[in-house]
Amino acid sequence: MLESEYQEHKQNRFFLNMGPQHPSTHGVLLIVLEMEGEYVLDPQPVLGFIHRMHEKMGESRPCQSFMPNTARMDYVCALPYNHGYVSLIERKAGIEVPKRAEYIRVITSELNRIASHLLWLGAYLLDLGAFTPILYGFDDREHILDILESITGSRLTYCYYRFGGVYQDIDDKFIEATRAFVKRLRKRYVIYEKLVTKNIIFIKRTENIGIVSPDMALRYGMTGPNLRGSGIAYDVRKNEPYSVYPEFDFEIPVGEQGDCLDRYMVRIREIEQSLRIIEQALDRLPEGPVRSKVPKNIKLTPGDCNFAVEAARGELSYYLVGDGTSTPYRLKIRVPSYSNLSCLPELGRGILLPDLVSILGSFDLVIPEIDR
Repeated sequence: MLESEYQEHKQNRFFLNMGPQHPSTHGVLLIVLEMEGEYVLDPQPVLGFIHRMHEKMGESRPCQSFMPNTARMDYVCALPYNHGYVSLIERKAGIEVPKRAEYIRVITSELNRIASHLLWLGAYLLDLGAFTPILYGFDDREHILDILESITGSRLTYCYYRFGGVYQDIDDKFIEATRAFVKRLRKRYVIYEKLVTKNIIFIKRTENIGIVSPDMALRYGMTGPNLRGSGIAYDVRKNEPYSVYPEFDFEIPVGEQGDCLDRYMVRIREIEQSLRIIEQALDRLPEGPVRSKVPKNIKLTPGDCNFAVEAARGELSYYLVGDGTSTPYRLKIRVPSYSNLSCLPELGRGILLPDLVSILGSFDLVIPEIDR
């Protein structure tokens, strides 16, 4: 290209701020877009608008006092964040957990995972211009929130798990409501299939859009449904088993193309796998206590410790360094959304602006998780 032609094309370019209060960014996220007409040449995420210093707070107070913070990162699926943190402290302090408590943790975490996927489903379709699916998704999600509220006292930012177990036991009412919900959601699959999965407009907006190759996914450290959508069957529950997950039979759904449609299909299939886990856990739920005796002042032995769980958006890892006191010397949290978003500048070059919205929605980002 001649210098004169290059300068002429350069003059046609402009910058567009997508966010930080744009509905399709799913939080306070700014993406600075270098545009030429309808095409995105260079999308650059700008983070840090709501940074709240969770890790620093974890290093300045006793480990028990940090529990409420865990739900304020991924507020859409808080229970796996509870699970990862209590398991980290239990591993570090050598605390035993009753088996019934572990079963309850798995049941509630999987319910929360389904609720998160249903919220994502509705919000994603809303990003693409379809309003009806969010009504169905939130209808089903409300049933889960009612069930979880009955034992946690909360509908969103849960603080139900405790070191050594859970806050309180589940009762027959909870078990009956959970079984009823499993039956209900399976009957609703046909609605989502007709409304979304086989919708030709949805297919055209997602098929062959935002293809993440296995190489790209690994280079950027993507995890969760976004990684599995690219054909890599990595799930912490299977590959680095924790809690009582090894006792359950479930599959790891994967995609083939790595496009937006595959990421959608992986999450839809994961809902069924979560239902399978919940059913098995309810059928095998052991008797016994739900919380072991734990000292009020937990001492964190010198040295480091790590614990990873499978959150709704991917691998969540807590890393802690203890110095013999009850306050962590160092606390580092590895969240999935940060790595999942990192590939956007490479993935978003040369695409149409509406396709960028589709890609962002398919990633299922929670920005407070990134700006922790």
